[in-house]
Amino acid sequence: MNYLFELRKDKINKNGLIPIRIVITSGKIKIRKNLSNVKTLLEDWDEKSEVVRNNKKNPFYEIYQQSNIDVQQTKEKLENIKNFFKFNNIPFAEDIFLEKFDKEEVSVAIDFFEAFTEFVNVSKHTKALGTITKYTTVKNFLSQFTEFTRYPIRFDTINQRFEEKFMDYAYEERKTLNNYYGKLISIIKTFMNWSFDRGYHNNIEFKKLKRIENEIEVIFLEKEELFKLYKHDFENERLNKSRDFFCFGCFTGLRHSDINNMDKANIYDDFIQLTLIKTKTINHRVELNIFSKAILEKYKGTIYEPLPKISSQKLNKNIQDCCKIIKLDSDITLTRHIGSKRITKTHKKHELITSHVARKTFVTNSLIFGMNERILREMTHHTDEKSFKRYVDISNFQKNKEMKSTWNINFETE
Repeated sequence: MNYLFELRKDKINKNGLIPIRIVITSGKIKIRKNLSNVKTLLEDWDEKSEVVRNNKKNPFYEIYQQSNIDVQQTKEKLENIKNFFKFNNIPFAEDIFLEKFDKEEVSVAIDFFEAFTEFVNVSKHTKALGTITKYTTVKNFLSQFTEFTRYPIRFDTINQRFEEKFMDYAYEERKTLNNYYGKLISIIKTFMNWSFDRGYHNNIEFKKLKRIENEIEVIFLEKEELFKLYKHDFENERLNKSRDFFCFGCFTGLRHSDINNMDKANIYDDFIQLTLIKTKTINHRVELNIFSKAILEKYKGTIYEPLPKISSQKLNKNIQDCCKIIKLDSDITLTRHIGSKRITKTHKKHELITSHVARKTFVTNSLIFGMNERILREMTHHTDEKSFKRYVDISNFQKNKEMKSTWNINFETE
């Protein structure tokens, strides 16, 4: 990268002052930037030293004084940008140069956390609010990690040594579950890939970071449990509304955010068509069955149409109360891992019912009832085959249970 100061003789003003611009070149790239406050008479410009000759008797003394300050500051900024490309081993790029030039100060080194903040802000245009919250949480987790361990986080230090230190901190200090640790690593790698593509670093060691993930139980309502909840008339209207909201998710597979954002205009005779919040998928279509239609019909013409609006926090609390009332109290043992340490805890089923369970209930029961997997994935917009396979495995287990409880029992004596 090279640069020079060029007099704009075609832009001379009535006082004979000529504006100056810089011309930056690198290979076939040429960039011109005007310096708005830098002006000089032709005879006062020192081309060799690249300064305006000045003295107190000069009628343009104050203008020249400011011009020389701006020229010097511009030189310093250009040298920092030049070193930025050189020391970070980044090929010169016009968009990166302009982004750097427009900043008040230019750091030769790229700050990891400043870049992460930029990554979060840029992602707001394409990612759902929940994803942005996760990105911010990971950034804060990394900040707390480096504060606690004094490990120097830079682009070039995201390597095997980082992985060892980060894993030790996550498991020993924060008691992080394996699956959450895996999500942390996944987002860190997403950020490192993004910053690599932008030319912020040339470190590829981060690709070796390993994501740890354990299989976890799929909590869902079996058919009998679902319809016990669906048909129960609660004394409290708050619980009845929460029951309807939750069951609508169980009958459609829609996420809480999509149901809560649903409008009358999204409802057609036999289907719903809407934009999904999480994936930003437009005109997504979900077919209505007799049960989801009945719930919508219940609120037709009321102030709640198409459905009551309920926050996820309130829904979780209310639906757990509903499930406790109808005695969904079978014991469920959950197994989690922190590193190699196994942790088991037994809960009553109603304690585990949250808004997420509705979607899991729809997927699992649809598979048990024999719905085509491909069509089901299109309806629920599951893009991750690995996560969807968990439901297939559960449904196969349930089918096997049904076989044993019907055919095997009825004919085992013959």
